[in-house]
Amino acid sequence: MRPFALCFALLASPAAADMERARDLMEAQQFVEAREELQIYAASGNAEAEELIGVIYALGLGVTVDYERAFDWYLRASLKGHAGAQSGLGWYYEVGRGVPSPDLVRAYLWYALSSIGGDVDAPDSLNEITPRMTKEQIARAQVLIGDYKVWMYPFR
Repeated sequence: MRPFALCFALLASPAAADMERARDLMEAQQFVEAREELQIYAASGNAEAEELIGVIYALGLGVTVDYERAFDWYLRASLKGHAGAQSGLGWYYEVGRGVPSPDLVRAYLWYALSSIGGDVDAPDSLNEITPRMTKEQIARAQVLIGDYKVWMYPFR
């Protein structure tokens, strides 16, 4: 093993183990402790931790339900390519939760990015909102998808 790879493996292992601890805390319904653990990794830009904090605020797990904060946490993870968070953003835009009002163009954008990222439910979400959109809205969403896809998923 090359020295760089060894260093990376050693540095990655504790983080993975600690994220597992946070997941275990969530399963044990110790949400306050789980959020504290996740905050550490989210502060370092860990998309999975950011998405899980979004879930915590969305469902009110150990905190007061706060859709705006949930949306912000989903957004952070989404911009890093977290497909589950992207699908969550799509839904928030679709129903107008955590944002001033529903926005089908942005819902379509995030569902499409989530689909590109591999979320298995995202194509169904796209199929459900497309009939409610005008051709102009879909065209606008396609432009936005192109803007995001080029840097978020350059090889897909």
